[in-house]
Amino acid sequence: MDAWLIGLAMFAAIWVCAYRRYSALGWTAVIAIGIAALNLKGDLSLGALLAVWVVFAVGALVLNPSLLRRALVTTPLLTLFRRILPHVSQTEQEALDAGTVWWDGDLFSGAPDWNKLLAFPKPTLSPDEKAFVEGPVEELCAMLNDWEITHELNDLPPSAWQFIKDKGFLGMIIPKQFGGLGFSALAHSEVVTKLTTRSGTAAVSVMVPNSLGPAELLLHYGTDAQKDYYLPRLAKGLEMPCFALTSPEAGSDAGGIPDFGVVCRAEWEGKAAVLGIRLTWEKRYITLGPIATLLGLAFRLYDPDHILGQRDDIGITLALIPTKTPGVQIGRRHLPLNAVFMNGPNWGRGVFIPMEYVIGGADYVGQGWKMLMNCLAAGRSISLPGNGTGLAKMCALTTGAYGRVRTQFKMSVGNFEGVEEAIARIGGHAYLMEAARVMTAGSIDLGEKPAVVSAIVKYHLTELARTVTNDAMDVHGGKGICMGPSNYLARGYQSVPIAITVEGANILTRSMIIFGQGAIRGHPYVLREIAATQEPDRRKALVDFDAAFFGHVSFVVANFARTVWLGLTRAIFVSVPGDTHTRRYYQQLTRLSSAFALMADAAMFVLGGSLKRRERLSARLGDILSWLYLASAVLKRYEDNGRPGGDLPFVHWAMQDALNKIEQAFYGLFDNLPNRFVAVALRYLIFSYGRQFNPPRDKLGRAVVQTMLEPGPARERLTAGVYIPKNEDEAVGVLEAALRAVIAAEPVEAKIRAAVKAGSIGGHFAAETAEQAVTKGVITAAESGLLDRAHALRRKVIMVDDFPRDLGKSEIFQTTQPVTFESLRGKFAHP
Repeated sequence: MDAWLIGLAMFAAIWVCAYRRYSALGWTAVIAIGIAALNLKGDLSLGALLAVWVVFAVGALVLNPSLLRRALVTTPLLTLFRRILPHVSQTEQEALDAGTVWWDGDLFSGAPDWNKLLAFPKPTLSPDEKAFVEGPVEELCAMLNDWEITHELNDLPPSAWQFIKDKGFLGMIIPKQFGGLGFSALAHSEVVTKLTTRSGTAAVSVMVPNSLGPAELLLHYGTDAQKDYYLPRLAKGLEMPCFALTSPEAGSDAGGIPDFGVVCRAEWEGKAAVLGIRLTWEKRYITLGPIATLLGLAFRLYDPDHILGQRDDIGITLALIPTKTPGVQIGRRHLPLNAVFMNGPNWGRGVFIPMEYVIGGADYVGQGWKMLMNCLAAGRSISLPGNGTGLAKMCALTTGAYGRVRTQFKMSVGNFEGVEEAIARIGGHAYLMEAARVMTAGSIDLGEKPAVVSAIVKYHLTELARTVTNDAMDVHGGKGICMGPSNYLARGYQSVPIAITVEGANILTRSMIIFGQGAIRGHPYVLREIAATQEPDRRKALVDFDAAFFGHVSFVVANFARTVWLGLTRAIFVSVPGDTHTRRYYQQLTRLSSAFALMADAAMFVLGGSLKRRERLSARLGDILSWLYLASAVLKRYEDNGRPGGDLPFVHWAMQDALNKIEQAFYGLFDNLPNRFVAVALRYLIFSYGRQFNPPRDKLGRAVVQTMLEPGPARERLTAGVYIPKNEDEAVGVLEAALRAVIAAEPVEAKIRAAVKAGSIGGHFAAETAEQAVTKGVITAAESGLLDRAHALRRKVIMVDDFPRDLGKSEIFQTTQPVTFESLRGKFAHP
């Protein structure tokens, strides 16, 4: 009996060792104490005890760090891994080396440190940045008319372009020493977000010079001469930059880029035998290309005469070429889904450029892909997530207001349960998107370049923008589909797929990058194992691989123990921060993080190198990591903002939706993992009680919607950063005015309904009834005025634009001209 009890105690102690991630020496000490206890108190035979001690001694010698372990275990394992690990191409390796690991590393660890996340300072704008957003950005928004831009001019008006240049919009990321604004990533993101709510064309035109392109590449890699000459000109708008990467025959396949240059000597500006490159290229989809004066170009460089060294194929190289250079051809415009920002092809055949045009000079030839990946690791976190969040905020503001203003069957359409479902999704997603946008931009301002996180927010915030915009269009119905100056949704709806396709097409981002790169970068041991297998020094490779491999084994054992315990206990004993509303979310995310780490290792073990090709499985693993990150952002936003009670409906909705999506991704893996034994075992280990995370309930969705249907602090926080015109002749301006007018008139309408029900007044039309209500003292003349204003503004909101029969651009007649109650009296009833 004593032996059984001691055995159980040893099992519990070993479980604690695994859960707490003790070192091998710690395990050895615990097991040794247990065996010693068996000696003293157990009833095992001498032979059994001797066998136990022998097994323990051999295990301790082999599994603890030692020369013996390296000789007997690590050496054959290293040989095996070198044979079975998939080949990593140069471009893949440079992508893996780019950027930094941030909060994604904690989530991959299986034991995220929530206090560490909450300790990161709340991202905020500096006084200068705030003044810029409230000043020039507001002024620019006021100058823009999206219908004029997209339907009549097919471009920003010249006055807007000049304003953009004069106020420094093109130099937000350029330091002040070079004449730029020197803004933070958060400020850059805020500007893009607000401009998106007014004009997608303006947002893209501003974001591109401040994203991956000449300015950023020059800042990180340019020579002093290149920086001193070009950065001030870019900051002042004297140069218009574009960056050309995509070729007709090579998009995401950087290794297959067909554009090439050959190192040579040629005459240049009257000088003979100038060292340079003769280029041939063809690019397309290049934003700002048609108006660019400065062309950033990616190409593969060859040196057949070995002028620069001994390599024929030097690799991908980046150059900065004035478009006036002889031989540079700028093509006609593309038209990306009526967004009408400048975009088009360019090409050249045998164009000679001097070596000084290479970004960074001759020292940086062949390093172009690494340069791009390092810049993209941060840049992908800013512009497109800001653009997607701007769309979501705009949809939240307008759909909430429209849901209150628009009536059917004598009630606001926003109170219909089917409509509530769509509006709740808009609100919950908008809250989550803003949380992820701000937290990620803040990480960049802390010095991070979160490569995997940038892919997460790029993919999910652009995809959620598509979901939100679809829901907004559904709620608006005919108002959303009729084009014209009063339609504030349609252009955003049309342009959503643009963000889906650029800076890494979303299908590839989800299926190949988020987990494919994250599994290696975010995992605490996999990158170290790969690096050890590629280390040419045999002794160093053995030492490094030994530490990485056995660390990995310990990591898997720990996550197995943690996953089982947290699953059985539903993580209720995990110590976490938060308040009574959020503590359980921290606990559940901790549990799911541990399960994700175990699932990832199981998938890599079962599938090995083929996991790289099993894109749907990789995508589901990426979904888990992504939603863990997005949910973390929601919790941080709630804490950073001081735990406002009014935000709780959004917090609960976003968290419950995220947990449900994580569970769906797990079950997708269970159903499709080829090894059915492993799949079933993991299913019961991770979800011992079956499915546990339901989507947000209807009652919670209703609370979200009610917050969106009425002005208040929570609605203002949700939609902060949306440009709202003060002019009631503008579509969004009149919608906000109508919302307040309708709410002010609702008590008056309630008085009239009560009087009608009591039989004291009647009438066939609302106008007639209202007249009787004034006459009989049910309402005052002032209250009648509230009805008049509400009705006039409601009608102005509901009406859509119409045009001549031939849809000509002249004689445009808008039915949204000011309407008075008197002109409609007796013709229309109050809705």
